[in-house]
Amino acid sequence: MPIGKLARSVGCKVQTIRYYEQIGLLPAPIRTAGDQRRYGEAHRQKLGFIRHARELGFPLPAIRELLALSDQQESDCAGADRIARRQLEAVNRRIAMLTSLRAELERMLAHGGGKRIRDCRVIATLADHGLCSQAHHAQTADA
Repeated sequence: MPIGKLARSVGCKVQTIRYYEQIGLLPAPIRTAGDQRRYGEAHRQKLGFIRHARELGFPLPAIRELLALSDQQESDCAGADRIARRQLEAVNRRIAMLTSLRAELERMLAHGGGKRIRDCRVIATLADHGLCSQAHHAQTADA
């Protein structure tokens, strides 16, 4: 199938497919006499795997590892479990950070503001990290 049809079949962009080929995540397709790419079902399946892994937030190096493991059907699953566990830990860290950010935004808004910007708690908190109740925000600002 041509690249456009492959892209539509898995819901991604043509540029994404070319990028995955360029970095070696997706094998190069055969080319026609007119130098057009032609993809098969194996490409579609591998691209679907990559796309699903990206939707779950896996970084490209982890996807590369998972793809290598998927080619070793009789191997132990421990490696894939380790990669998924790392991803789960990263997701849990992001959730904790987002929960903290939500709490800070709610706190800023709960204090209300005045009718004028000079009395606005949101503006004051953003301007003065000391008013922020979340310690890691001050650390991020200093970095």
